[in-house]
Amino acid sequence: MVYFILKRLVQSVFVMLAVAFLAFALFRFVGDPVSQMTGVETSVQDQEKLREELGLNDPFAVQFYRFTTDMLRGDFGFSYRTRQPVAQMISARIPATLELGFVALLISLIVGIPAGVYTALRPRGVTSQTILMVTLVGVSIPTFVIGIMLIFYFGVKLGWLPTFGRGGTVNVAGWETSFLTVEGWRSLILPALTLGVYQLTLTMRLVRAEMMEVMRSDYIRFATARGVPMGRLYFRHALSNTLVPVITIIGLQFGGVIAFSIVTESVFQWPGLGLLFLESIRFVDIPVMGVYLVVIALFFVIVNMVVDLLYVAIDPRLRVRDAT
Repeated sequence: MVYFILKRLVQSVFVMLAVAFLAFALFRFVGDPVSQMTGVETSVQDQEKLREELGLNDPFAVQFYRFTTDMLRGDFGFSYRTRQPVAQMISARIPATLELGFVALLISLIVGIPAGVYTALRPRGVTSQTILMVTLVGVSIPTFVIGIMLIFYFGVKLGWLPTFGRGGTVNVAGWETSFLTVEGWRSLILPALTLGVYQLTLTMRLVRAEMMEVMRSDYIRFATARGVPMGRLYFRHALSNTLVPVITIIGLQFGGVIAFSIVTESVFQWPGLGLLFLESIRFVDIPVMGVYLVVIALFFVIVNMVVDLLYVAIDPRLRVRDAT
C-alpha cells in the first residue's frame, strides 16, 4: 500500500506540472491584459510601464518559472482586474462550488443507484422502459436548457424557488455554507437538479449494466439454487459487487461536476469557481484563469487518489498485484 501511494504521488506531481505548463502557455494567447486594465486615455508609455511591472515582457521560461515557484510557496499572485489576491478570490468561491457539486452528486446517487437496480432486475417492465426513456431524454437536452426550463417553471411560473444567487449563508470557521439556512437550501435546489440530471443518467445506466452482468454470474446462479433469499441475493451479493467499478466512475463524476459546473453557475448566477472563471475570461485575467485550472487539476488528482485507495481497499486482487 505504501508503494502504491508513493507511486501515485509521483505521478500526481508530473500531472500537476503538465497542467500548470499548459494553463500558463494557453492563456498567453487569449488577449492583452494591459489593454483590459487601462482605458483609451492611457498612453503607450504607461501601458509599457505597466507591462514591465507585471513581468509580461520577460521570456516565457522566466514567467513560467516564477508562476510555478510562486504557487509552490502558496503565492498565487494578484488579479489583474480586481487587484485582490487570487488565493483569496478562489477560497471565497470554493464553498459554493463544492456544496453545489456535492448536492448534485448526492441527487444522482440517491436516484440513480435504486433506478439502476430496478431497471436491471426488471429490464422488460413498463416502468423500467419509462425510466430509461425519460433519463435518455434528460441526458440529451443541454444543461443550460434544463436550467432555463426549471427556472421558468419552478421560479417564474410557480414562484416556489429562487432563480439566481446563493441565498442566505452562514459562516462556520471561515466556510460560507448554504446548508444551515432555509433560503440557502431553496436557492441550491434548482442548480443542483440541473447539474445532477446528467450524472444521474450515467450512474443509473452504469449500475444497470453492471447489475445485469453480475446477475448472470455463476455464483449468483449457485446462490439462487441454494435458496438464498432474493433480498439478500440482490443487495448483499449482487449490488455489493456491482458497486466496485461504480466507485471509480462516481469519483470521476464528482470531479467532473466541479470542473464542468461553469454552465450551471452561469445560468443561475451561482457565485462559484465556474462563474469566476467566466468573468476572468471576459477581462483576460490571466492569473485567475491559470490558478483556476491548476486548482481543478489538483482536485481531480486528489479525487483520483482517494478513488484508487478505495478501490485497492475493496478489491483484494489489486493488493496482491501491487505487492508482486
